[in-house]
Amino acid sequence: MTVDALTDVAGLRVGHATRSGDGWLTGTTVVLAPEGGVIAAVDVRGGGPGTKETDALDPRNLVQKVEALVLTGGSAYGLDAASGVMAWLEERGRGVRVGQDPTHVVPVVPAACVFDLGRGGDFRARPDASTGRTAVEAADASTLSAPVSEGGVGAGTGAVAGQLKGGVGTASTVLESGVTVAALVVANAVGSVVEPETGLLYGELVRGRTAGPSAAVREAARLRLAEAAARNAPPPLNTTLAVVATDAALTRAQAQKLAGTAHDGIARAVRPVHLLNDGDTVFALATGARQLDAEAPLALNEILAAGADLVTRAIVRAVRAAEPVTGPGGTWPSYTELYGEGGVGGVGEGGGPPEVS
Repeated sequence: MTVDALTDVAGLRVGHATRSGDGWLTGTTVVLAPEGGVIAAVDVRGGGPGTKETDALDPRNLVQKVEALVLTGGSAYGLDAASGVMAWLEERGRGVRVGQDPTHVVPVVPAACVFDLGRGGDFRARPDASTGRTAVEAADASTLSAPVSEGGVGAGTGAVAGQLKGGVGTASTVLESGVTVAALVVANAVGSVVEPETGLLYGELVRGRTAGPSAAVREAARLRLAEAAARNAPPPLNTTLAVVATDAALTRAQAQKLAGTAHDGIARAVRPVHLLNDGDTVFALATGARQLDAEAPLALNEILAAGADLVTRAIVRAVRAAEPVTGPGGTWPSYTELYGEGGVGGVGEGGGPPEVS
């Protein structure tokens, strides 16, 4: 039984640490690998990335596997969350062995951040090492194949997608070959996720959806968004982060190709994308449980295509799962509040965002 989440790739666990209220609107998400680690790669295309230990993932370099990934709010400050995950792993002897003593390890924990500083009202309210530890402990405490919370949780707590509230989304599929591919995203883009003429999400348009909200709902949404934009400070830095995972046995070079092609999934769901004030980053993970057909050199293609498709679908799910927020740091309506669950209804039917103090 699958849960349509990153955790459908056997062995992977996801944990969130969420802080909101009293000036906070941020958090951290950890993807925890099975003990012994997994093949990992990264592709960074945004012009303003905030990352840690991504050079270690270059196929030309020494590190072969990683034990965890960190996605975090707090911009570059929030990368400190990875320190808490490193400490947790070290306590368990998990990491790159650097001596005869089995406790002498250096955990390599790649991390990437999104900009959400001040969105809860306090610029200094951002994730730190304790936040990272909370998130990795939550991942470790979860069961295998557990559902993954979406919307304004973890690294998606303070996420904003264009002028809408963003968040965490996830999705998975099982290919005809039996290989599982899954994705998890933090949707926090400068670009818009909504096609203005129809009110549909770009990520749903590319999947063939054509029925959108009425003209009256679109106009009401436009007015609400204009009001919110007038109140909010312009976002100086935003980012969409993604993790694409598979149970296929990939080389590090193949994993890097998967990370690269998965960026197409962001481009289908966010417009424009990969700007100078974005830090768009995609990680790829491969657990190696299923061998690719050695007689079919193009077998990787279906995994590459699925990875991009799942990133698009995960962004749609993130935006649809997000709940509206208003507080001292700004006002961000949700897509569902403005346009309705199924492309009808919306702000004309009443309702408003909860307060965040």
